[in-house]
Amino acid sequence: MIARTIAKSVFSEWLSLLRKSFRLIGPVRQGDQINFAPLAEGEGPDLSFQNTRLSPKEWVQPASERLFQFSLDPANTEAHILKEVPWDETPRLLLGVRPCDARALNLVRINFETPEYTDPWWKHGRDTMTLIGLGCNQPCSTCFCTSVGSGPFDPVGLDILLTDLGSAFLAQAATEKGAALLQGVPQGTEPSASDQSQAETLKKEAEQALPPQVAVDRLKDQPLLPLFNAPFWDEVQFACINCGTCTYLCPTCWCFDIQDEVSGTEGLRMRNWDSCMYPLFTLHGSGHNPRDQKLQRVRQRFMHKLKYYVDKYGNGVACVGCGRCVQFCPVNIDIRRVCNLMNAFQAN
Repeated sequence: MIARTIAKSVFSEWLSLLRKSFRLIGPVRQGDQINFAPLAEGEGPDLSFQNTRLSPKEWVQPASERLFQFSLDPANTEAHILKEVPWDETPRLLLGVRPCDARALNLVRINFETPEYTDPWWKHGRDTMTLIGLGCNQPCSTCFCTSVGSGPFDPVGLDILLTDLGSAFLAQAATEKGAALLQGVPQGTEPSASDQSQAETLKKEAEQALPPQVAVDRLKDQPLLPLFNAPFWDEVQFACINCGTCTYLCPTCWCFDIQDEVSGTEGLRMRNWDSCMYPLFTLHGSGHNPRDQKLQRVRQRFMHKLKYYVDKYGNGVACVGCGRCVQFCPVNIDIRRVCNLMNAFQAN
């Protein structure tokens, strides 16, 4: 795969060329947050962040997504017939994606694209997207990507990985799509030995700033029912207020709900993010709720990510170590601590 050194003075020129083929989406400051948003003409991304508040997951699986439209007008000959909402076919380019978030999209794919079933909306969202990532020179103190099989410069899931060298970016292609884009970089040069050495130093320094702090080696071998009934769950759930912050910030949470919204005689069938932390999440039509207690819901979240997923797919935990849930939990519940409790558990 090819690589290019792109001076920051000409980086915007490259983005202008990309804008001719893509809808550009990048990190933008929104009050005291930085989140991914469409970049207006002449607007560049804010790459001075450590991590965005929300992951770019919403650009593949929107928080609210229109699936079908219908009419309730009795005068309409096609009343009560669901019609698929037209898709936006514009290719999109996400710029400044952190490696953990790109890896999360690969992880979530296992739920939406299986040999038996494929979610066409999710697949379309991912297939029309190109990812240009930005390595983490200074990871957040709450990050633990190296503990879960990734790293601050992990190219998995990206088309291009950028390394900030100060006055320039080192851009490395990770896919054939990325290599084709780098061929069109104006005034891009072959990386010098100095550029490559600096990038390798930045990578090692970032990885050293994230020493192993989460143990996951024993999770697969833990007996399921004893772990499910472990006594530490009561302590873990005690402070939780079921606000759902952790699940809405998580790049690997994929749960959703389907509902119809009607205005007058026109209606939409929507898909909306949902959360296993909410009391109504498992409420049956019969009125029975198998997880009506807070402890059951908190346990479900951690058991799914750190045990059920591990046992079913055998490719590690369903967490990429972005640390958002650690950073923004209002009652300081820390998935790193819970994972260590689960990993170290000794069944009687």
